[in-house]
Amino acid sequence: MTVTAEPSLATLFDPANRPDPYPVLASLRATPRAELGGALVVVGDYRNCAAVLRDPAVSSDRRRSLLGATFGDTPDEVPADSFLSMDAPDHTRLRGLVSRAFTPRVVAGLEPRVRAIVREQLDKAGEANAIEVVSQLAAVLPVAIINELLGVPARDHDILQDWSHRLVRGLDPATDMGDPVVIADIELAKEGFRLYFADLVAFRRERPGDDLLSRLVQLEGEALSEAELLATCALLLVGGYESTANLIANGVLALLRHPDQLQALREHPDLANAAVDEVLRYDTPAQMVTRVARRDMDIDGVPVPADGVIMLLLAAANRDPAAFADPDRFDLRRTGNHHLAFAAGPHFCVGAGLARLEASIALAEFARRVESPELDEGLLTYRPHVNLRGPERMFVRFAGITE
Repeated sequence: MTVTAEPSLATLFDPANRPDPYPVLASLRATPRAELGGALVVVGDYRNCAAVLRDPAVSSDRRRSLLGATFGDTPDEVPADSFLSMDAPDHTRLRGLVSRAFTPRVVAGLEPRVRAIVREQLDKAGEANAIEVVSQLAAVLPVAIINELLGVPARDHDILQDWSHRLVRGLDPATDMGDPVVIADIELAKEGFRLYFADLVAFRRERPGDDLLSRLVQLEGEALSEAELLATCALLLVGGYESTANLIANGVLALLRHPDQLQALREHPDLANAAVDEVLRYDTPAQMVTRVARRDMDIDGVPVPADGVIMLLLAAANRDPAAFADPDRFDLRRTGNHHLAFAAGPHFCVGAGLARLEASIALAEFARRVESPELDEGLLTYRPHVNLRGPERMFVRFAGITE
């Protein structure tokens, strides 16, 4: 594609650029720029993105921003009780409670279950010598794991996944929040999550189990309110599914388009963790995040007013040649891969360890077991989001599945 000399966010948001947004992101990375009359500053270089993520002078509470309803940042679309949109001390308190479910020991204990799900899905695909990677592997795995962690019965996984798809539309900056159909979809999902988890919380009060929700319920009234508990459940489910599904799908796609790297992973399965990091850098699942300035500030000479929004293009930063050698090359043996895909600072992704585990096993097993895979490029489609990047459908044929 051809990128104009002065691209804007409108260029990035153009659906025509979903298959390959990186030329536009490279142009937007050149220098911070003000948009929307200065109420929004777009940042795409690694140095400034990393600095803003760690800067105590910025807030994660988008409800206070100057942009109001722009980009879905309305009070109704950003739950007040979600620690995603909180700052210290409330963020510190809630994150501390949730992080107990994602310690290295807990995550390591999930490995047999993760491996069993991946094996089962590849075995099923082997019956047809073909797989639709998103629905048969990339989505199935994180949906099962995060729901099992929360104690959600398997019969309810599909409806919660549907609500998750609807809800994330309201968090995507390219979504038209003036469209009544979109608003109705989002409201349906929000109310569905609220009622569902309210019922499940009530059930776990009476009959606690060995799951994260039961442990959080035991803290209700002391360390967190019911509203915080319900918002945290929805956040963990959506966050634990959406980005990880995209990570796995993006990883399979990158390996198929780089056969030498697929072969390297097949021959050296110990590269699995490095493969995950390279996918996170090369094709970042969550392409951008926003922060709000607590006071008037300046980013490389571009003024940011108090309560102005700073949009950090993490996907652009992760291909910044000032931070990564030959950044557009997909290389599993890359060293010094200090990507920002999980953000940085106090809001570093609480589920990063689990996402790494799921993706490393999925990619390593795909490389090891799927014989002579061939991607059908003509049937490859992308999700409509500009932020949560990943294929919507990806069909792969292969010669067989090895043991």
